[in-house]
Amino acid sequence: MTHDETCRQDGADAPPRNTHLSTAGLRARGWTARMVRQLLGEPDLLRANPYFRTAPPTRLYRVERIEAVEASPEFRAVSAATVRRSVAAKAAVQRRRREVLARIAAEPVDVPHLPPDRLSAAAAAHRNRRDEERSHERESTEPEALARWKVDYLRHRLTRYDELLNGLLDGLSGRTGRAAAEELLRRRVYAAIAEAYPDLARECERQLHEREFGPPQV
Repeated sequence: MTHDETCRQDGADAPPRNTHLSTAGLRARGWTARMVRQLLGEPDLLRANPYFRTAPPTRLYRVERIEAVEASPEFRAVSAATVRRSVAAKAAVQRRRREVLARIAAEPVDVPHLPPDRLSAAAAAHRNRRDEERSHERESTEPEALARWKVDYLRHRLTRYDELLNGLLDGLSGRTGRAAAEELLRRRVYAAIAEAYPDLARECERQLHEREFGPPQV
């Protein structure tokens, strides 16, 4: 028996089905929690949660009372106001999202320009610091490994853009908006590194692809 079916109370036989609705059933009819509090108030029945004994009881409302309220002018007024607030809130989120993306797109990404030998040394040192064996100095003659270390080091030098992103995302709700902003900044950082160091463009492309689509399947 679901929450929206009639419940038993004090051991009495259950009345006919669908005489009561839970808050989930009300949401399916367009009610919000605020509307329930304002227009219905206290529930008509309380039912123990059938899945978790320690959970709060399920609040059930008589269908007749719900339908009577839904037919009232007060319900229509409150429902219309709820829709207006929802539309305004969504518009504000979209506006904030556009502002964040525009700021990230306009922010200059300043990549440090280092001589090749200095960049190689700095990249290796950065890799060593991240290694568990910090006392062991790592060196590599493999171009692919060194390119990876260089890009990692340069991205580390640009972490202030992560701080910028976090500041811009403050107050931006929704995973979609945050993901779009993070992706835009990530692409701009890799593009700036590739522009400053053309020999690292392929590694930037590889890392970007791996971050967005995962490592290649073996």
